[in-house]
Amino acid sequence: MAINTYNESSLHKTLKTYFCQTYFGETEVKESNFIYDIVTKENDIIEIQTKNLSKLLPKIESTIHEQNRKLKLVFPLVINKHILLLDENGQKISKRKSPITNSIYDIFEELTGIYPLLLEKNFSLTVISINVTEIRTRTNDNVQSQNNRRRFRKNWLKIDKKLDEILSISTFNCKNDYLKLIPYTTNDEFCAYDLRNFLKDKKGLSRNVLKKAYLMIWVLSRMNLIQQTQIIDKKHYYRICR
Repeated sequence: MAINTYNESSLHKTLKTYFCQTYFGETEVKESNFIYDIVTKENDIIEIQTKNLSKLLPKIESTIHEQNRKLKLVFPLVINKHILLLDENGQKISKRKSPITNSIYDIFEELTGIYPLLLEKNFSLTVISINVTEIRTRTNDNVQSQNNRRRFRKNWLKIDKKLDEILSISTFNCKNDYLKLIPYTTNDEFCAYDLRNFLKDKKGLSRNVLKKAYLMIWVLSRMNLIQQTQIIDKKHYYRICR
């Protein structure tokens, strides 16, 4: 077993193999007190993180600043998910599609923890929009999850997540890559409610649309890509920075 792979999901393994082959790299390389998912033949770094991007902040900062190396952060964004339920012998009980869907705009919740690094010259973000199957196993009793995060115990455990399909790959290297996600020019003023109305028409964005609009504004303003211009009737208006 390779180092640092004990709890690795099938999804993470598949993506690591894909990027390793694409960039002719080596996996699970220990350097500078870190274990990197992939080191390419150009000595650049590729890290794959399925959630909680902020946990990688110290590793990213050290790599791009102290080591002055390029780092590509790969974030798999689950658009559609099927749930496969197995019994204790591994036999299929049921398979269904989750009613929850996502879109590219859901990345902003993760970006709140790493926004200071998003425009650094040695950093790039790659978002892979994917369909997955989450594999669960039925338990005899209601149990706590393996990470102890369940508020209420349930009669199943998640044991794996597998890649079904890559739908698209989006790369974010510069300001325009992020600004292209909003439908405004430097001459337009907009507020969170304007952005909400734009997002309502996007596929996969039926949930918490206003919250997503506020998150986008929060991240983009702290990246100095948009700036507040005025407040009208308690609504904050913004414009893209020139």
